[in-house]
This record gives sequence, C-alpha cells and structure tokens, in this order.
Amino acid sequence: MTKNVYDYEGVEIHWCPGCGNFAIMDSLKHALIDLKITQQELAIITGIGQAAKTPHFMNVNFINGLHGRALPVAMAVKAVNPELTVVAISGDGCMYSEGGNHFTHAIRRNINVTTLIHNNLVYGLTKGQASPTSQIGFKTSVQIEGVINKPFNPIAAAVSQNASFVARAFAGDKEHLKDIIKQALQHKGFAMVDVLQPCVSFNKINTYQWFKDRIYYLEDEYDPSDRIEAFKKAIETNKYALGVVYKNPKELPFEEKLDVYKDGNMQPIIKRKRDLTKISKKFLIPK
Repeated sequence: MTKNVYDYEGVEIHWCPGCGNFAIMDSLKHALIDLKITQQELAIITGIGQAAKTPHFMNVNFINGLHGRALPVAMAVKAVNPELTVVAISGDGCMYSEGGNHFTHAIRRNINVTTLIHNNLVYGLTKGQASPTSQIGFKTSVQIEGVINKPFNPIAAAVSQNASFVARAFAGDKEHLKDIIKQALQHKGFAMVDVLQPCVSFNKINTYQWFKDRIYYLEDEYDPSDRIEAFKKAIETNKYALGVVYKNPKELPFEEKLDVYKDGNMQPIIKRKRDLTKISKKFLIPK
C-alpha cells in the first residue's frame, strides 16, 4: 500500500528551477496519496515534451510514447485493464496540436482516462516556439514578428463537444490544483484538467504574476452541469475561470460500452476463467 508521497519519488528531476511542472507533479502525487491509489493500481501515459517527462521522475508504471499519441495508448490500456487508474499527461503542444485529433475523439468516445495538460502557452522542450495556445503577438525565435494565428481554446472545445468533465487549474495554487485532480481521478469518463503554468525559460510574458492577475475561482453556487453557462465561462476573454467548468456524468465510459464488459463484469479478460474451446468455435469459419 502506498503510504506517503515519498513512495512515488523517482530519479533526479531535470526541469528548470521555478518551472510550473514541479507543482503539477507534486499536486498529482498528493492527490494519489489522498485517494489511496497505489503504484500497482496506476498507469501514466505520456507523449513527448517537458510535461511528458513527469512519470520519468516518479516511481510509477508508465508508457512514454509518440508525440501527441498519449490518449489512444491510454484508451487501450484502460480498455484492456479497467481496474487500473489511467492518467494521460502532456503539454499544450503535444495534446492540442500533434494530438488534437486524438483529443477530439477521446472526448467523443468518453474514454475513462484522467488527462492533465500542462498549458504554458509555448513549446518548452524544443526551445520556445509558439504553441496552439500562444496568444496573438507573442514573439519567439521562430515567430519573430509575433504569432498571427488565434489561440486554440481547449475549454471551449471540450464543452462544445459535451466532454464529461472539464476543469481548469493553476500551478501557482497547489492545494486547489490537488483538489481538482482528485475530482478528475474520481470521475467516471473522460476528465480533462487544463493546468495554466509558466515556462520560466522560454515564456517571459505569461509569468506567475501574469496568470495571477487574470484568474478567478468559480463560486460554490456555480452549477457545472449547466452547459450554456459553462460555455460562457469557456469563451471569456482575458480572464480564466478556475475550477470544474463543466460536468456531464450521464454517459457511459468507452470501455463499459464494449461487448466484453457489457454484463457489468469489469474484470480484465486475462484474469477471467473461460472455456477456450467455446471461444475458438465462435471464430471458426463454417465449412
């Protein structure tokens, strides 16, 4: 049994000092501890990028896959073994650009995966190019005249596609972030948490203070089941609502729609006692 956060400690961390990734990883560890999720019950799936290095620095089972391809792998892992808690982690570039198609279809299928997106509005691993969430006018070593494309709005996209759990948090508030991650882990279905975080090396515009001046917390009276109000929050300009923006728990998760689990038995196939003769006859071609 995992007893404390140190059970999740991995190797030496190589992120830049002050990076928001530290707070996100620490909040994830404490959320797992609070929910008593052990290493044996957890699988973390990532793509490529600084955010995707998260499980490298933790004592967990993980798959570090291709750029933008965390979600289809996470879907497969959860479908094969529904008993596992599966977490997909990537940055705004990996998840919303290279992985944008998978992000859309993960929502459509309602895969039972908690998805943490480190959103620092820049590509951090490859030295500071503009990402899908970079703001118009943001200058980089590549976009020397400034970004000309409008930024992708992941919260609005998720709400518009009726995702079952949509939340936003901030790396500068670890306690709130931990609470949001816990809610996402406990949600049955696709749960995305877009985490606003600074990149201290390659984004000198969207700093901790820049975010603090623009964030606010959803009030207790706010109803996350109201999709219209959620969309209004999602499309707000120059301010960012933190909390569970939208929640739709009615739809079954992807794996529960599969024939092999329709009887309510969520035990992995590999653990079941079964008559291989009957199974093989089912697939025999009649003469």
